[in-house]
Amino acid sequence: MSVEPWVVGLVCNTVIAIAYLLISTAIVVPLARSNQLRTNPLGAATAAIFLTCAVHHGAHSVHMLLPSFGLDDVQGLAMRTAWGWPLALWDVVGAAVGVYYWSQRRQYSSLMEGAQLFQDLRQREQQALELNDTVLQGLVVAKMALDLDDPARAQAALSSSIDSASRIITDLLGNSASQSLELVRSAAAEILKEPPDGDPTAPPERPAP
Repeated sequence: MSVEPWVVGLVCNTVIAIAYLLISTAIVVPLARSNQLRTNPLGAATAAIFLTCAVHHGAHSVHMLLPSFGLDDVQGLAMRTAWGWPLALWDVVGAAVGVYYWSQRRQYSSLMEGAQLFQDLRQREQQALELNDTVLQGLVVAKMALDLDDPARAQAALSSSIDSASRIITDLLGNSASQSLELVRSAAAEILKEPPDGDPTAPPERPAP
């Protein structure tokens, strides 16, 4: 007895719908627990994509299944007729991908945690504020020390600011990111020249491009 292509499509679309629904749930639940649904639009949008795809594939399965229960579903009968082997084979591929994704759950368990899959934006903002405060405070202390003719204290403040900034930036980038990125400025830094002699009130000159 040969298997009709719509039967293969029905089974595979059901598998795809379940897999996508579980993926959406696996993303939404951790985001909701950490109150990131509103502050993490990328995570919420990704979950929404999987949810809508789950509904789409699930609707295919439901429509093709209804005539089997004696329900005269016009759309279901039309889908059964139109569902050829090319569509059925693509459904097999989609179902295999969904099953393979979940088979990797034990090996890559962190990917199942939506709050870790999408970086907490509030943490990034906090790190940026910490970087700004650390560097700015160090520069203020260094300037005050120079004004008070205390170069040793100024040097210590600058060294501390540089070390703190380097540590925070390393945490922001992560070890893998810092190794893969080419940390080179897109443009050369501008160094201000000293004001002209005899006119201490004149603003520093910028070098010619």
